[in-house]
Amino acid sequence: MGVRRVRRGAVAPAGPPARSSWRPCRLSGRRGGAAMGRAAQLLLLLLAAGRAGASLAGAPGVHSLRGSWWLRNGNGSVVLRGEVPGCVHTALHRQGLIQDPYYRFNDMMYRWISLDNWTYSRSFQTPFDIRKWQKVNLVFEGLDTVSEILMNNITLGRTDNMFIRYSFDITSVIKEVNFVEVRFLSAISYAAEQSRYHKAYSIPPACPPPVQKGECHANFIRKEQCSFSWDWGPSFPTQGIWKDVRIEAYNHYNLIYFSVSSFFVNSAQLWSLEIESIFDVVSSKPVAGLVTVSIPELQTQQTFSVKLQPGEGSIVLLVNINKSSIVEAWWPNGHGKQTGYDMISTFILEPGYQIEKFSKAYFRTVELVQEPIPGSPGLSFYFRINGRPIFFKGSNWIPADSFQDRVTSDTLWLLLKSATDANMNALRVWGGGVYEQDEFYDICDELGIMIWQDFMFACALYPADGNYLESVRAEVSHQVRRLKSHPSIILWSGNNENEAAIASNWFSIPYADREVYIKDYVTLYVKNIREIVLTEDKSRPFVASSPTNGLESVKEGWLSQNPYDTHYGDTHFYDYSSDCWKWTVYPKTRFASEYGFQSWPSFSTIEKVSSTEDWSYTSNFSLHRQHHENGNDQMLQQIGLNFKLPRSTDPIKKFKDTIYLTQKLAQLGESVAACSTLVGPFPQLGPLMKLSGDARECWPSIIHHCSKCCTVTPCFRVMQAQCIKTETEFYRFSQSEIIKGEGHTMGALYWQLNDIWQAPSWASLEYGGKWKLLHYFAQNFFAPLLPVAYEDKGLLNIYGVSDFHVDHPVTLRIIVHSWSSLEPVCTLAEDNVTVKAQSAVPIYKESISDLLERCRNCTRKSCVITFCLVGEGGLQSPVNHHFLSSLKDAVGLEKPQLNAFISQQDDLYIFVLKTTAIAPFVYLDVGSIKGRFSDNGFLMTEKKKVVVFYPWEPTSVEELEKSLTLTSLVDVD
Repeated sequence: MGVRRVRRGAVAPAGPPARSSWRPCRLSGRRGGAAMGRAAQLLLLLLAAGRAGASLAGAPGVHSLRGSWWLRNGNGSVVLRGEVPGCVHTALHRQGLIQDPYYRFNDMMYRWISLDNWTYSRSFQTPFDIRKWQKVNLVFEGLDTVSEILMNNITLGRTDNMFIRYSFDITSVIKEVNFVEVRFLSAISYAAEQSRYHKAYSIPPACPPPVQKGECHANFIRKEQCSFSWDWGPSFPTQGIWKDVRIEAYNHYNLIYFSVSSFFVNSAQLWSLEIESIFDVVSSKPVAGLVTVSIPELQTQQTFSVKLQPGEGSIVLLVNINKSSIVEAWWPNGHGKQTGYDMISTFILEPGYQIEKFSKAYFRTVELVQEPIPGSPGLSFYFRINGRPIFFKGSNWIPADSFQDRVTSDTLWLLLKSATDANMNALRVWGGGVYEQDEFYDICDELGIMIWQDFMFACALYPADGNYLESVRAEVSHQVRRLKSHPSIILWSGNNENEAAIASNWFSIPYADREVYIKDYVTLYVKNIREIVLTEDKSRPFVASSPTNGLESVKEGWLSQNPYDTHYGDTHFYDYSSDCWKWTVYPKTRFASEYGFQSWPSFSTIEKVSSTEDWSYTSNFSLHRQHHENGNDQMLQQIGLNFKLPRSTDPIKKFKDTIYLTQKLAQLGESVAACSTLVGPFPQLGPLMKLSGDARECWPSIIHHCSKCCTVTPCFRVMQAQCIKTETEFYRFSQSEIIKGEGHTMGALYWQLNDIWQAPSWASLEYGGKWKLLHYFAQNFFAPLLPVAYEDKGLLNIYGVSDFHVDHPVTLRIIVHSWSSLEPVCTLAEDNVTVKAQSAVPIYKESISDLLERCRNCTRKSCVITFCLVGEGGLQSPVNHHFLSSLKDAVGLEKPQLNAFISQQDDLYIFVLKTTAIAPFVYLDVGSIKGRFSDNGFLMTEKKKVVVFYPWEPTSVEELEKSLTLTSLVDVD
């Protein structure tokens, strides 16, 4: 597998553009333009034959202003060249004026950049005769954020919203040679100023927690909220022209938005398409003509007579698909194909003036089902796609970088393909980031990733004054019009956690003042955002918040008393103190849209932005990068519940071992006990690491003074992976049952998929795309066929979980191993097991004591259980495991001799692993070599295992051998 995408649109060279850059515009659709084919060409010939003189000669023209611009700061002391699209930080970095902003403490060192005011400017030569065009616009697809736009020293307008498309009429301003300026104001200064203007009452929170090292009043500016910092990300409030900028010139009319939505008409049993086109009509009189829509592959072509009045107007066309054609629907990953059809829409509304739009038509329906469940209070909460209930398997998406111009098509493809490679079918685009670029949704369409799309409001209350609401309305209209053609978008959601913020009183609002904030909440999300969404897009559902009680929240006036009620809607759940291996900790919710545990990224990722003195768990760097309050302590506590911590005296090895265990789990209890004998007793220090406040303060001292104490970073990774595995499997086996009124869980979206920088976080993909152990675990716990075990009152229960659309007869194989031997203690087989389609059903139940009695010489501490499902035609589930005790209590574990033989087969690399003993959580790491393994972090119970490495860049056997490290839990010392 290789990254294979190229960013669309070359960057223009510095200096005045050549006249060749001026071109008639075939307003080509996403991915559709290059796939016209012979059928489309035939259509054009027919159109030309039917209407003599119809041509593209009069079509709109586009002149790009991408490329090199001048940048200067407020007092002119810094002047440099910078690329557009781009931002000030990346321009300074590319010119060598600053280091990588992510290096060490540069997020604090470079705060001055965001506090300054920066101006972008450039000159360009007009590449056409102004007199030939009725209207010329200067169009910015995205400005970040507060700016004044000038052309030839005339102010065109001002901007205050990062998420709006701005178009300025420059017909009377443009000359033969022009000078454009975009004067940005510091987002930090603007947000503070807006907060001061809002004198009637406060809008909390004023500032982020100190541990986040961020900026204040993010809720007063329509900008990427996490750019002011978050508990997993840095503070970089950027300035810049972050999307495309161009000149558009046209006569008569210009197509601004074009969207395609599909519907299935039950009464007629046919598919139809609603095609909406929004125009700027500059003619002084109405324009009329014909629109022809053609989908050659579906033998569908319809022509419509249309008429547009002067001003902004829209055309809505209903195209019925030929009944004799077989339409393939778009399906989520794992449930069918992601079929799309090439569609050509030709507009001839004035003689000799023709616009063609090449796009894709997708066919899928979506329903959010909220209805009573027999035997349970409350309502269901699940999605039907094309009439079929779909269990959502996936994660949450945050911005892939603090600097959006560094997020290339290759970056998006790598991260999103990694999601589907881990058997995911859904992602939630979280509301504190950005509405992603078109390419993101194109790839999701292609890969079958369903998108729960938040609007960009998160973890805060927001103003509801007139100017703010006007800006939000423009934002929502633009984004819905821009994105609604994508079949991957399944749901619009108004915000992240703001219903819960009011209901749970996060911000300590006096009860007497509560109604003011409830009114603002309803005004913003219901009376404005919801109303616009329902007007603009009838093809998918809307919820006001996440988490929410759905229809119950609506019933309670859009703000439920308890948005975390497991009988309704979706839930977010975090618990860092309870033992994450115990399934009883987790809520049996209808839909789990957020849950997770932190870990550190790998050493090879941290190494790029740090120096030698940083490679300690308690270094200033490690503490600086942890933006979650008590995050490091919480990871240590979880590790200590089931693992032993490393005790190496080599500080770098300790740091690496710590990283390993945060992605897995470590031996904290013994380390603490050993340390106590050296530096004295500390209250509450024990095997469970339940630290009191005093003990927590002493913990850095313990690590510093105790030569036997740990670096816990690898521990965190194992811990994270095992915790989220347990929780996700709980949600998957809860989908078909109701226990004490709870259950029918139909979604598991863990927090979070990707990282924004190199730091501890909840992500399963590191910054740069490297897979953490969690992501390898996700590949298994999201498998379409999976056996899941849990223990209840001494009984071992195994469920068969299936995403398949038909029942499958399988055999359940159970193998019991002693930790001290690679030879199985006993093997059991349950034949004639049926795994039901799209269900989770119990397939095995036995008391642990009876099972161990059948398997001689086994106790809870000395043995481990593995199991899998095997069916006909090569059907097989991943091998799963059930630990009978904490691994820190395991008896008989020996230190294995692990080695690997590497060979090459075509573009892949084969790793043949051998072990001399059972090895828990075997982790292969090839450092900075980009790629992923077919499996990792596994329990190795056989002498030999074959693992495939899929490189993302050219490498060799020699490079892999040089970079490879093999680690298992027993190697951490």
